Amino acid sequence: MPLAGVHTIRYLNRVVHFYTLPSLDPVPLGIVKPIRHVVAFAVDHEHLKRPPPSISGPVPVEGVNFSIIKRTGIAMYTMRERLSFIKEIPLPQGASIARRIGHSLCIADKENYNVVDLEGAALFPIIPVSQAQDSSIPVKPSITVVGENEYLILSWTGGSTIGLFITREGDPVRGTLEWPSHPEAVCLDYPYVTALLPNGTIEIHSIETQSIVQVISPPPSSSPPSSPPPSVQQAVRPRSRLNLISSLSGYLVPSTQQSDKLRKTKVRLLRVPEPSLPVPT
Repeated sequence: MPLAGVHTIRYLNRVVHFYTLPSLDPVPLGIVKPIRHVVAFAVDHEHLKRPPPSISGPVPVEGVNFSIIKRTGIAMYTMRERLSFIKEIPLPQGASIARRIGHSLCIADKENYNVVDLEGAALFPIIPVSQAQDSSIPVKPSITVVGENEYLILSWTGGSTIGLFITREGDPVRGTLEWPSHPEAVCLDYPYVTALLPNGTIEIHSIETQSIVQVISPPPSSSPPSSPPPSVQQAVRPRSRLNLISSLSGYLVPSTQQSDKLRKTKVRLLRVPEPSLPVPT
């Protein structure tokens, strides 16, 4: 994802790497070293919404703030020409996912969603990730930045999932959204929230009214030869819809006709073969 005016960031195998734009060359280790032992990271959403830099002339380097979640702490950094470490806040319970707006950080640990005041180093629990009586079933947390002062977090109740809108301080706003099952992915295209459900259905809600405005049925799939038990049925996923990806700055259409030239197209992915193991003698 983009950082500052001339850098981008990549997270792989719990290591954050830095590259230059637009060449995508690795930043020399003498300038910026990779950050290791990373559980999650969150770039300030206010900085992600900046317009893309012009390639016609020199690019002024603007500072970008981001947070690195490690096993027991939150490390805060600023990226300009060089990477600067600001401070670290203890986080004994850890976190698996994080989103940031200014000095507010919304995180999810093993049990709860929390809002962290990065200036005051204070943590405020909001709501459990799962409110179901059977807490042994893992539930994937989801945090979506809605605007300059708002997050959307998802909580499984045992029979459905609710979406709660909260401010940067953790106060509830608007109404709530609801899904019959826990979404695999959630994307925002204001004023709409798009969710991918486990059966491949896509539901689109209006943020303003919290009502469903469109449902896209799952693609046809062949039925299994025999009916597996319910636990196995829940694991079956339509192969054509695995995830949703949002685009913060929209799409670039190099045509004067713009949206009239947009059309769906399939992109075939190349599967990298696994390295063969030597045959023992």
